[in-house]
Amino acid sequence: MHHLLRHGKRIGTAIVGGLVVLIGLILIPYPGPGWLIVFAGFAVLATEFEFAAKWLAWLRGKYATWTSWLKRQHPAVKIGGLLLAGLVILATVYLLNTFGAINRLFHLDQTWLISPFFR
Repeated sequence: MHHLLRHGKRIGTAIVGGLVVLIGLILIPYPGPGWLIVFAGFAVLATEFEFAAKWLAWLRGKYATWTSWLKRQHPAVKIGGLLLAGLVILATVYLLNTFGAINRLFHLDQTWLISPFFR
């Protein structure tokens, strides 16, 4: 019975930790705590899996290196990164039909605002 509970706990931890990591990865380009959520997911996984603890340490190091590199960059590089993130956000909002909903709400009759997934 003890072995069964232990195995169930590992499976539950894998599912919860994996979902948290996945959500964090999806949220990285958006304003908010995307990376923090990824780290939290790996921290959950690290409670049961040694590979996750190693990945968490590696990710923390890479994140620190990347932020250090970004701080040393010319403002144009920083602005370019922000513009790229903004384009990812706009593309996602468009594809999820947010602009189409606004179009419909205000009766704008602009078909180009409707996502191709919702036509």
